[in-house]
Amino acid sequence: MVGVQARPQAGQETLAQQAIPDAPKPQATLPNLNTVTPGQGTSSTSSADEPSAAAQGTPPSAAPVITTPPKPEALTQPGSDTSPVYEPAAGQGVAVNTTLHVVVNYVDVNFTVKDSKGRLVPGLTGRDVQVYENGVQHPIKFFTSEAFPMSVALVIDQSMTKDEMTRVNDALGALQDAFTPYDEVAVFTYNKSPKLMTDFTGAQSPRLTQAIERSKGAGRDTLMAGSLSGPMAQTTVVNDQNFDPNTAAVHGHTGMALDAPREVHPLNDAILAAATSLSSKPLERRRVIYVISDGKEYGSDAKQAQVIKYLLTNRIEVDGSLVGDSALWSLGTLDRMHLPLMMRDNVLPAYARSTGGNIDSEFRTASIEKSFSKIAGEARYRYTLGYYTNEPFLDGKYRKLEVKVLKPDLTVIAKPGYWPWAMEVRKQATAPTATP
Repeated sequence: MVGVQARPQAGQETLAQQAIPDAPKPQATLPNLNTVTPGQGTSSTSSADEPSAAAQGTPPSAAPVITTPPKPEALTQPGSDTSPVYEPAAGQGVAVNTTLHVVVNYVDVNFTVKDSKGRLVPGLTGRDVQVYENGVQHPIKFFTSEAFPMSVALVIDQSMTKDEMTRVNDALGALQDAFTPYDEVAVFTYNKSPKLMTDFTGAQSPRLTQAIERSKGAGRDTLMAGSLSGPMAQTTVVNDQNFDPNTAAVHGHTGMALDAPREVHPLNDAILAAATSLSSKPLERRRVIYVISDGKEYGSDAKQAQVIKYLLTNRIEVDGSLVGDSALWSLGTLDRMHLPLMMRDNVLPAYARSTGGNIDSEFRTASIEKSFSKIAGEARYRYTLGYYTNEPFLDGKYRKLEVKVLKPDLTVIAKPGYWPWAMEVRKQATAPTATP
């Protein structure tokens, strides 16, 4: 009937009387979200009751990172230039920088900044610095001024003259005080060939004290005027002229023939021996070769260019205290000139410039003692920046580097370039290939 509401028959319910289902209840346990690998989906064997890889304390098998640095979201991946510079908290810079080294296109650079008076400049941040590789600026992704523990290979020259050696011997007593208990030190000496006095040991250990004491040499006799004259120097000589050409050292030559003996100063071989011992040291330690020498080089089997390449591929810097006549300003200016077939007067600054190290030239004993702590302190307290390079590491090519500070009247001491890091190249070259 129209206008009269139809009554429900027996067994039927109105809409208002029907039961409304309850909302979904919160689950007691969530599924294991860590079993999802980017690009691979979930694992068919995963279960909600299985503990995650993070809960077990081990990273997932697909992760290429050894340890997880704090605040990883502040770090950019290769190809991204939008994130800020990551500056770790105090005490964490060494661990974070070491962790980032597993990325093969990550490059870190140690550098020192000094003012016009040669004093260290503290307080710089990543926003004050720019880095260029092969003329192209790269965004800085990591920056720290934290001190690093050091692995130091001391190289002590025993081929100097006696008076120079005496000044060095008197100053060596202050050498051990330049290092901290966190450092480790090995000692090499060289005269006619390099010699290992002690392998790496604690910087404050009695073993190092004894090794430094045994490294004190006697030095060589100075070639004095008249040493090459006398009856054994030439043959028949009258009024400084050899009157019998048949008895001259050179047939037909009537003048005096003075052949000075060639002294052997195998500085290249000594630096290479020290670098070989440092190449296996862990990443969290700064690798330093500390040379105490007059810088003369002659008679080494290793070539300087080859040694420098080995230093750069193993991230080793060369610092030194320049002693003897080479430390004098008037004579030191002549070191830039080299005559063919003559001994190089000073090659130590070339090693320091190529590896970003520091050289202190001192002549007196007291000044040599002060140079030990000065150079060691500059090697320990250096700025470190990191960036991602676009160059492939397997090409083995040299890359030019330039670090600039956006403040006037400051000098930056950094290596001018690098070769791909040897350990990263070995990792890539020996990586297992997938079998079909």
